[in-house]
Formats: sequence, C-alpha cells, structure tokens
Amino acid sequence: MRRFLVTASVLLALAGSLAARPAAPPPLPERLADTGGGTQLVTAEAPGPGSTTGTVTWWDLRPGGWVAAGSAPGRFGAAGLTEGRTRTQGTNTTPTGLYDLPYAFGIEAAAPGTRYPYRRVTDASWWCQDNASAAYNRWVEPRPADCRAGEAEHLITYRTQYARALVIGFNYHRPERGRGAGIFLHVDGKGATAGCVSVPAVAMERILAWADPARRPHIAVGTASGPTAITLY
Repeated sequence: MRRFLVTASVLLALAGSLAARPAAPPPLPERLADTGGGTQLVTAEAPGPGSTTGTVTWWDLRPGGWVAAGSAPGRFGAAGLTEGRTRTQGTNTTPTGLYDLPYAFGIEAAAPGTRYPYRRVTDASWWCQDNASAAYNRWVEPRPADCRAGEAEHLITYRTQYARALVIGFNYHRPERGRGAGIFLHVDGKGATAGCVSVPAVAMERILAWADPARRPHIAVGTASGPTAITLY
C-alpha cells in the first residue's frame, strides 16, 4: 500500500509538471499573416533589423500543418534589413516582406532534382539595375545600350554567389525605379550581402532540389520582432 501511495504521488507530481509546462509555439509559417497560398515556403529570419545573419528554413505544408524540410544559416545585407515597401536602392539592405520566386539561375548546371525553370549564366548575362533603362530589374542578354555597365551586374563575375540562385520577386513584377533590383537567394560569398539573402552552397542545392514551382513556393523575409517582424507578412 505504501509503495502504491508513493508511486501515485510521483505520477501526480509528473502530471502537474507536464500540465504547468507551456505549450510549444506553432511552427513559424502558422504565425505569419500570409504564406502566399502555396504548400511550400522559405522563411529568412534575422534577430533584428541591424542583423546581417539569421536562419533560413524551408517548409512543406502537410495534412497536419507546416513541417520544416531543412534549415541553414542565412546572411543578409551589410546594412541589415528594412521594410521592403519603402526600401531605397543602393542601401545594402535586405527588403522584408513576402515574395514569390519567379525562376532559378546559375553559372553551374542545375542541381540534381531541380524542377524550377533554370537559366544558365553566360558571359553575355547581365542584371540591369539602371533606373533609366527600360530593362530595369531584369536579366538582359546582351546588355542593351540604355543599361549602363556601371549600373548593372555582370552575373558571371560572381562565380561563387551565383553558382546557383533563385530570383526573389522583390520589385520584380511591376518595378518601381529607385526601390532596388537584383534581389536573390544565392550562395554565400565572403560575408554579408548587398541586399540579397544567402546560404551555404550545400543548402542552396538542397533548396533547389526541394522547391517545386507547382506548389507555389514563396519566401518570407523579416525579423524576430518589431516593425519588420516576419510574422507581419
């Protein structure tokens, strides 16, 4: 009888401890204002607006909810993150917000399993960032006369970063001059980016093998809290 009472007391104590433990927060995608309506999502979260590093996670929506398919350290702009709707070009900031991922590209061949439309970089490939050009925020090949070389990225010269990449749809579908151009999810360089989001090369390969355009993946970029909190997008 005494042994039974001791056992019962222990069980009650354990039950009380479990009941008092706070419930785990729901997965990050379930706390976002919007996920883009698809069944795949990439989240790029930094601790704060001045951060240049954070975490990139890619998620699948399954019958039971969102489940992480992978995660990697992420890098952001050298000047941190800023609200995408009011971002200014040339500030070395990563725009926060929710964006689609129009297509993939790279200097190297597509990673095995890649289903995204994949464009190979050649010596004639440029990304136009010239506000005066009709091709603003577009891949051009060759570079047109109205897109000055000093206001464009010669893609092949970024052999490490653009080995493989995904275009982020920031200011892409209806470009507004002065907001910024050429925002990508790409391979890490030596440090912080000029405004893109970057991950290690092996993570970029995994993301490209995972991403399925039929599932309409988006990327949510933001901070852990504050006016640019990722949960606001």
